[in-house]
Amino acid sequence: MIFEQAILIRNKTRLEQLIERFNTKAQAEFYIERSGGNFDFYEKEHEAFYKALDVLQKELQKFPKYKILDRAFLPNYLFTKQDLIVVLGQDGLVANTAKYVNGQPIAAFNPNPDAYDGILLPFKVKQAKQVFKALEEDKYRTKKITMAEAVFNDGQRLLAFNDFFIGPKTHVSARYKIKYLGIEEVQSSSGVLVSTGAGSTGWMSSVFNMAEGIFDYHNQTYDHFQKTMNWETKELMFVVREPFLSKTTGASICFGKIGDNQLELESLMPEGGVVFSDGIEADAIPFNAGATVNIGIAAEKANVITTLNL
Repeated sequence: MIFEQAILIRNKTRLEQLIERFNTKAQAEFYIERSGGNFDFYEKEHEAFYKALDVLQKELQKFPKYKILDRAFLPNYLFTKQDLIVVLGQDGLVANTAKYVNGQPIAAFNPNPDAYDGILLPFKVKQAKQVFKALEEDKYRTKKITMAEAVFNDGQRLLAFNDFFIGPKTHVSARYKIKYLGIEEVQSSSGVLVSTGAGSTGWMSSVFNMAEGIFDYHNQTYDHFQKTMNWETKELMFVVREPFLSKTTGASICFGKIGDNQLELESLMPEGGVVFSDGIEADAIPFNAGATVNIGIAAEKANVITTLNL
């Protein structure tokens, strides 16, 4: 395939974020060192990223056009089928990118293999020439990963690669009405977490870890329970976090699977309710009284390049 342009998606390094916060590098270093941290870590991470960026840029200059796009601009950028999507960063950046590129294959590079596990980062930057050649010749394989969608009654829509959180934006109780498989009840909880297969080893796993710890304390076990799902599985799982049982709130709907069905929630919170995906609170959609949201499997799939056919 002939690409009209290559788009390299990146995020600011932690050092750059610290400098933004403290205005200068010297002030950032003073704060970290005074707090007992190791500022060298941030400098070495920053240096490794820019070395990797330099290698990729040299290869991308061979395309008719290329640009570097900061993660913050992803929601407003219009991608086309003629764009080569390249990600340089940690796994979370791949997950965030997948929601906005309309199923385009994503070539993800690990800028720091010594520091990042890179579950979603199959390539090293030294492979860039080989990777881009394989993409132009359609000699690659992808993994099509199931994503979730949240559709609101006002028409807004949000995608999730890993998970959705529906609840309060501060540490207070969420109030809502939940509907699942024909059953509904009013609940008060710390919020609802909905996970894809890709996200089942992330935030959702912490819920199982907590439950397992409680079972272990009482010398019980639930090892037979399926705690994770394959990334391609056309299914989601949800859990209600810390449901509170009272005269007006129930706790009969605490966990479930979403396949052909959907999960519906109606907000009973006057203010402070939100829905956000993949831990990106900056992209949150308000979820206050009068709002309803339906959670289900998205028609779009994340399309992450995993191997080359050479």
